[in-house]
Amino acid sequence: MTINKMIIEQETPLMRGGNDPEYFDWQEVWYPVHYVEDLDKTRPTSFTLLERNIVIWWEPKNNQWSVFEDQCPHRLAPLSQGRINESGCLECPYHGWAFSGQGNCEIIPQQPPEGTAETSPRASVKTLPAKVRQGLLFVYAGKVENAEKTPIPLVDALEDNSDEWVCLNTFRDLPYDALTLMENVLDSSHIPYTHHKSVGNRANVSPVELEIVESGKWGFKGVWEEGPRKGTLGRQETTFFAPAMMYHDLTSKQFGRTLTVVYATPISKGKCRLFARFPFKFSSKIPKFFIKLTPRWYSHIGQNGVLEDDQIFLHYQERYLEQKGGNPNVSKAFYLPTKADLFVFQLHSWINQYQAQLFPEQSLDSALSSETLLDRYHSHTKHCSSCRTALKNLQRIKIGLAIATSIIWSVIVILLLIFDHPSLWSMIALSITVPLGVIICLALSRLEKQFYHGREIPPRNLPDN
Repeated sequence: MTINKMIIEQETPLMRGGNDPEYFDWQEVWYPVHYVEDLDKTRPTSFTLLERNIVIWWEPKNNQWSVFEDQCPHRLAPLSQGRINESGCLECPYHGWAFSGQGNCEIIPQQPPEGTAETSPRASVKTLPAKVRQGLLFVYAGKVENAEKTPIPLVDALEDNSDEWVCLNTFRDLPYDALTLMENVLDSSHIPYTHHKSVGNRANVSPVELEIVESGKWGFKGVWEEGPRKGTLGRQETTFFAPAMMYHDLTSKQFGRTLTVVYATPISKGKCRLFARFPFKFSSKIPKFFIKLTPRWYSHIGQNGVLEDDQIFLHYQERYLEQKGGNPNVSKAFYLPTKADLFVFQLHSWINQYQAQLFPEQSLDSALSSETLLDRYHSHTKHCSSCRTALKNLQRIKIGLAIATSIIWSVIVILLLIFDHPSLWSMIALSITVPLGVIICLALSRLEKQFYHGREIPPRNLPDN
């Protein structure tokens, strides 16, 4: 297998998006919905996929993740508000109907012992195919019979079990469409400007000469021969796997091979969940060592900051595009005079050619406030096991520090009152205990804030000195 191809589950005649050569069906696709490490096996988790509310839960009997439509067939109560009961079934919070991992109703508490209402097909919950691959839970949105015939988009580097690879992962719910995200991440030319002082530098700007190598309903492949940072990093290859996955592949003598992989899982009109993966194969062991030492939650704080560099203006950009006629009118709405925009142009050409507009009959809601757009807690922290745990531990440390500071200060004061001639060390301890405690608490509060809100002013707009 070549290094630029993705691994698929099996060779089948069914393509992602269905077999109609002129139409791409967003339903007939496998989408990642969660990193498995962020799911809680003790309780159900809700998610929205293509405007369809689903519930994810761990079935202990078969040791597998099950995914249902989030509606009890009895009175349509959300099953995600229920629990996994003592029998290992998902129990509805309303009347206690309980379901196995296959969606079959096992218990209707209200019926008499001789009743058999649970055996009716109407008592079953609608299930969605689900598979765990490369640490992600993928869900199939379309017809159940097509799931096994449709390839799951995976990253070849993560199929390689070599210890040479190290991978950073993050995710976030974003306030714009999956296709807006794809347009953004396919465009490497924005990085020096938008992400100046975070992961970019304006000094690295140079002409970007992109080329398309091949294309089709499946997506397209392209190349940037010179590559980023004025050619100092080497040739970059880009692949878009329709409808919502892309990756940049860059190999340099300085750093080794690096990939930037992005999945855009559509939630609803103007909303998607980003999954970003950064597999590295460094030429030196030192970077890998330090990456492995870095806590996942700490990496997520920095990665959230990078996402917020362009979050606000992308939220507005797609609304301006809609006002100008949307994707069908993109050639008039956008002025794309250079090859730097070739991948963006190719993406919109693919959308129009295969009638792949996302939620075409709907309009975007009014723009959100900057404060809402910069919210980290509801878009990431509460869904991330690492950040959620780090935040709780941080809050506990702050409380413990406040208590410890108060106790130490009180003890020193009492000792000073007892002894007529306090020692020099007692006086020093008394003078620094409270200020030191305050300084540490302020630093912890500043860190705590980063789990809740992003920066109001992006680094690119800060003074250079």
